Amino acid sequence: MNANAGASIGARYPARYWHRLDDGRYQCDLCPRLCKLHPDQRGACFVRMRAGDEMLLTTYGRSSGFCIDPIEKKPLNHFFPGSSVLSFGTAGCNLACKFCQNWDISKSRDLDTLMDAASADEIAATAQRWGCHSVAFTYNDPVIFAEYAIDVAEACHARGLKTVAVTAGYISECARQDFFSHMDAANVDLKGFSDDFYVKLCGAHLQPVLDTLTWLKRETTVWLELTTLLITGCNDTDDEIRKLSHWVCSTLGADVPLHFSAFHPDFKMADVPATPLDTLRRARRIARDTGLQHVYTGNVHDSDGDTSYCAGCGEALIVRDWYEIRSYRLDTAGCCPRCGTALAGRYGAVGAAIGKPFGARRIPVALHRTQRT
Repeated sequence: MNANAGASIGARYPARYWHRLDDGRYQCDLCPRLCKLHPDQRGACFVRMRAGDEMLLTTYGRSSGFCIDPIEKKPLNHFFPGSSVLSFGTAGCNLACKFCQNWDISKSRDLDTLMDAASADEIAATAQRWGCHSVAFTYNDPVIFAEYAIDVAEACHARGLKTVAVTAGYISECARQDFFSHMDAANVDLKGFSDDFYVKLCGAHLQPVLDTLTWLKRETTVWLELTTLLITGCNDTDDEIRKLSHWVCSTLGADVPLHFSAFHPDFKMADVPATPLDTLRRARRIARDTGLQHVYTGNVHDSDGDTSYCAGCGEALIVRDWYEIRSYRLDTAGCCPRCGTALAGRYGAVGAAIGKPFGARRIPVALHRTQRT
């Protein structure tokens, strides 16, 4: 474990991934923003700060809250379906999405909102005590609290737990190997498929995300699923959906799951209407027509769009209703019982014993509770 893993909660935690420039500023190398900081300045994410001659992660060991969710809520439909996951985040973000659905956390500039203090081992122990199969770094982007996420991941792996990153994938080449080597699965937000969309609505660029996705698929064993939040009039045209789907199919593979999720009015786009179900279904049809095998609809009630089908014979293998699993027909090897085709993903003992899935519950957790309610 990293030598700093035992740092006390709230301590001045030294950040990694930076270097000193010739002009005296410190450059943060964690993400493609490459923020260049004078003393007492913070990066665009707000949580990485230069304090005198140090670079600090100001949110190490502090969380905006803990909750037990179904793994399907991340969303991950092919990673030990039916299992439960302990989810938590911190504050801040390295993107500036005008449509952020978790803006009260990701855009927070008040570190007093981080009420729950927890060491890496306390988080892993709590997940184990509550019978969770994994721990998810989510709500805000774990890239910006990479040092904390890595230490928690090491503690989880020591207890036999899996780890999940829910991220926008906006991370530098120099940091991604370190970060993702500690993750078992990732759901990456591919927010649109034009640089114009990323620049105007996210304050970022598309290519670094595509680079992260390509690297994850080709160079790692991390289980990968994608999510695209469709916003009416912004990224929901047939042409953009077709280009996005074709890129995923041709570059990442036909078996990579893609989730089209519904936007609801929020943050700086409160005047934009919620995404209609018909838009999600249209996107799903287009993506499947391009060759993608596992395409889902999210944030809506659509059982067909929640169901995992066999890529070989079309059999309904995992039937879902919202986050409830209604039918689970994979054999112990994760294959279709009808034709024997393997369903892409990670299954094992959890999937084989899915007789009592976690379901659609959401359980807020205090880290030192010892019994279920």
